[in-house]
Amino acid sequence: MARPRNFDERRAVEAAMRAFWADGYEATSTQELCEATGLGRSSIYNTFRSKRDLFEKALSRYMEIKTSSVIEALEDRDRPVRERLRTVLERAVEPPADEPPGCLVVNTMVELAPHDAELTGRIERDQRRRLAALKAAIEEGQRAGEIAPDKDATALAHFVISTVGGMRVAARGGAGTATLASIADTAMNAI
Repeated sequence: MARPRNFDERRAVEAAMRAFWADGYEATSTQELCEATGLGRSSIYNTFRSKRDLFEKALSRYMEIKTSSVIEALEDRDRPVRERLRTVLERAVEPPADEPPGCLVVNTMVELAPHDAELTGRIERDQRRRLAALKAAIEEGQRAGEIAPDKDATALAHFVISTVGGMRVAARGGAGTATLASIADTAMNAI
């Protein structure tokens, strides 16, 4: 008879997510995952089969949290569209203090996606969700007269995604709040 688990798998995935987010897949050792999750090696491997399996769950959780948050902000019909877009950019300017700098998706795109078709597919599906939400909000802003109707909504949505990704990379490289805020202001002026 299998022994029941006495830990919260979701909490373990979120702890591993933060470890991978901070250090990347390759640089995060199994020992670091044990320390982050509070689990022993055998519990990690019995539950998640491999470091890769745990990483995939952590990446999926990250995308679920972050993409849902972006979509929720963009679909807030109680606020003008430009404010919603500003909110998306501001989250890259001042992320919660307890988060590692950067973005797990961007880090994964750089570190692993060029050599991993499965991860590339996951990231592309996530990006399509964000792109669709951004495009819908931008088109709503165009109908409301907040955004020029002659601008390409798809191009602007890609621009916002690229800007946020670039801001996350800049933050990971040490860019301060003032620099990130100026990037957000410049992006808003372009929209």
